[in-house]
Amino acid sequence: MDADPKSVWDAISTRRSVRSFDGEPIEDGKLERCLQAARLAPSWANKQCWHFVVVKGKKALDESGIVPMNIRNPAAVIVACGDPARSGNREGKPYYLVDVAIAVEQLVLEAWELGLGTVWVGFFNEDKVKKALGIPENIRVVALVPIGYPSEKKSITEKLMKTVTGIADRKDLKEIVHQGNW
Repeated sequence: MDADPKSVWDAISTRRSVRSFDGEPIEDGKLERCLQAARLAPSWANKQCWHFVVVKGKKALDESGIVPMNIRNPAAVIVACGDPARSGNREGKPYYLVDVAIAVEQLVLEAWELGLGTVWVGFFNEDKVKKALGIPENIRVVALVPIGYPSEKKSITEKLMKTVTGIADRKDLKEIVHQGNW
């Protein structure tokens, strides 16, 4: 096995949401590597229900109108979509959401490993995004992932989120793990 477990742990333990980018373009090879990481994710019965729309460049991003107001200067936005018909549904749980979530998490971890920042955006107007990008009606938009090189400073939004929510540290395992029963 040629994977370096330390690099995976480093990406998991240091990754943060980035909302302010320097606006510099991302090298095509790095963007492709992030998309390859998403493509290799496991999925329900290996159905691979995901689709990714990559919108890059200031002009295209401005014209699409999909960049959330609290995000500054991303090089691109990756729109992560799922086809519910190409995934499972068990006990009322639509697994296309899980499939796309796993793929996006692999994408954002690989981006971080490559020196890129991302933020997982789940609050958006799906109809507006679908119309702007020509996404078919049967496809669901699961997440927007602004991506680019982080700016040197943390954005005011990042500072405010940390102050308002108080979320800076992760809970201790003792608070979230139950051995044998709750």
